[in-house]
Amino acid sequence: MVQVSDAPSTFFVFLPILLILFLNVINIVISIWAYRDARRRGNSKEFSIIVLVALLFFPIIGLIVYLLIRKDKY
Repeated sequence: MVQVSDAPSTFFVFLPILLILFLNVINIVISIWAYRDARRRGNSKEFSIIVLVALLFFPIIGLIVYLLIRKDKY
């Protein structure tokens, strides 16, 4: 039988897992957005794939670099 005192400990076990999952989902969404944005701005497919891979492996720095080097207008 599960004791009431065990309930908070299971919550704190799953909280980091949920946080990591959430951050990974956000990383994937931002990477896909940057790929689509690069394609819409007229960049080559190769450049767009490089942006996608760079953001998957280096999310924060990759996003900052992409926002600085992307074309201004569509």
